[in-house]
Amino acid sequence: MIGNFHNIGIVLLAAAPLLAGENAILTNGFRLHADRHEIAGDRIKLISGDGFTELPLSQIAGFEEDYAPPPAPAPATAQVTPAPANVVPGNPLDPKLLAAESAKHNNLPEALIRSIMRAESGFQPDAVSPKGAIGLMQLMPGTAQELHADPRNPKQNVEAGTAYLRSLLIKYENQDNQVARAVAAYNAGPGAVDRYNGIPPYRETQDYVYRVLSEYKKSLSDTRR
Repeated sequence: MIGNFHNIGIVLLAAAPLLAGENAILTNGFRLHADRHEIAGDRIKLISGDGFTELPLSQIAGFEEDYAPPPAPAPATAQVTPAPANVVPGNPLDPKLLAAESAKHNNLPEALIRSIMRAESGFQPDAVSPKGAIGLMQLMPGTAQELHADPRNPKQNVEAGTAYLRSLLIKYENQDNQVARAVAAYNAGPGAVDRYNGIPPYRETQDYVYRVLSEYKKSLSDTRR
């Protein structure tokens, strides 16, 4: 249900579901549930049902039997990812303020929006990718049009990107590794995530998910100090 998203930073990313199988512990501290795993050379497949998530073996710190979820971290109350040096604090186009406003409007953790923003554009409002993605949240023109947003308007760009991420989180609400799936879909498209029933075996997407989740976890950790 949509109302559950106010605690997304607490329960959706760090906790593994109560299912038989195992948890793969990533080197960034996150856990991914799997029924079993297979290793081939320097790659590992985490297999769940009919799908699998493939990762570099170097990103796996170990495994644990999935008896119960790990303790939930304390709620995130503030974010510490620095804004670009050329942005004046208090400016309405400050990426930090844009992320905070859109996160509040869409009932999502600001830390997650800022982690996506950092991975996508490095907080640059005029960034354009070789594939044509535009702005802070790197919206494709077609996606921006569907969301009735001007991707070159920073405020509309961040709001639309956040709304799109929220729609992906809702889509994978009842599936294992909900946040990882949503982040992967933001990068590779939900069709690819659905086709592989998890993070697609694309090096770019796997690295992207790892960077976003690592940054998100770091932000949550910094707020508890």
